[in-house]
Amino acid sequence: MSKEVYWHLPGFCYFRLLNQMTINMMHDYPYAFRDGYKIGSVYGTFPGAIWNGGRVVFGITGKSDMVKILDTYNSKGVPVRFTWTNSLLEEKHTLDTYCNLIMKLADNGMNQVLVNTPVLEKYIRENYPGFKLISSTTKRITDLETLQGELDKDYYLVVLDYDLNHDETVLKSLEPQADRVEILVNEVCYPNCKKRAEHYRQQSALQLEFDVNTPFPCPNQTQPRTFEECKKRPAFISKDDVSKYVERGFVNFKIAARGLPLSYAKDAYIYYLVKDEYQKMIRDKMDALFYQISMAGGNKKK
Repeated sequence: MSKEVYWHLPGFCYFRLLNQMTINMMHDYPYAFRDGYKIGSVYGTFPGAIWNGGRVVFGITGKSDMVKILDTYNSKGVPVRFTWTNSLLEEKHTLDTYCNLIMKLADNGMNQVLVNTPVLEKYIRENYPGFKLISSTTKRITDLETLQGELDKDYYLVVLDYDLNHDETVLKSLEPQADRVEILVNEVCYPNCKKRAEHYRQQSALQLEFDVNTPFPCPNQTQPRTFEECKKRPAFISKDDVSKYVERGFVNFKIAARGLPLSYAKDAYIYYLVKDEYQKMIRDKMDALFYQISMAGGNKKK
């Protein structure tokens, strides 16, 4: 595979140790990873940011920790991408002190923002023009005309709704602009879920209201959420099929795992990024590092 292929990894905070390991191992053991693969960004949010959408994340991160986390990625040439996709934002929310602090700290010309609502997009374009803006899959754009309209705008990338992952008519039409399309390869939710947009709105409301106790009546909540189970979903794109998309010009791929266990993310990273013959080696090295970190943390507590 001669083209450079960019992978966008989830949970720059929650999965930061896994992400750091992956980035470092791609540098230290390049022969173990698939040829031409690069980390295009790490996406997610600092906990408690009300602009966040897609998956609710509660908590708070201090300023000094924000700086350290941003530098961890940026110093290795990896952009941090904020999931500013809360679909219920109003103009008053654009003045949020915490979210604006995050933007100011990350405003170095490298980092990125996923957008959903026009009010926040306008605010960011006017106040933080150094960020690359990306049209989010949470917009639920499933018709070709609207999708092509998104690509005609000045977004850095447009994330394809995963219901269209295998739609040949759509993929063929997108080929002239394929390098600006990002494809979500392993979404755990079921395709064509009639409650998906409603679920995004509910997650947005929880984030705005700091509501930690209201569950969503997901019709698929009883389904297993393992990576092996995800492989059976109709929207799943296998590691072998990725090369077929690359041949057509699609070079940006997104791994989903926000709100899922670390084991799910690790399985996905190893499956997609690591050559088959080195997967056990990389997994063993990751497990050893996690063990060392856990032991060091236990000793500190003592």
